[in-house]
Amino acid sequence: MTKINSSLHSSRRKSRKAHFKAPSGVRRTIMSAPLSKELRDKHNVRAIPIRKDDEVSIVRGTNKGRTGKVTSVYRLKYVIHVERIAREKSNGQSVPLGIHPSKVQIVKLKVDKDRENILERISKGRSEHAERLKNRES
Repeated sequence: MTKINSSLHSSRRKSRKAHFKAPSGVRRTIMSAPLSKELRDKHNVRAIPIRKDDEVSIVRGTNKGRTGKVTSVYRLKYVIHVERIAREKSNGQSVPLGIHPSKVQIVKLKVDKDRENILERISKGRSEHAERLKNRES
């Protein structure tokens, strides 16, 4: 079987190195989160890079089912911090819990002009791909 994407390594060692040494812009795309069913139908987009003021619902782990606003996107650690989701340290101090973006679902997007353009671009590509598939079948 031939390699599908020649720019990616199939070697475990090289893939891990590429992941953990990725620059901030690449980390942004890796830190994409899926959209909720309603948003997916509305925008025709499956996932989008997560951002600071998005509202998310946690779908995996001990905090499953809880929702909140994203307070920070920690690209260095590949985690996001969600408001009101923290744990107590032994000295009583509260520390935000890091959650991977793939384990949350975006419930409400913070949309500005740039985000609108991104959604438009992804949606356009998806609809063109669907048309190509439909034409290939007939």
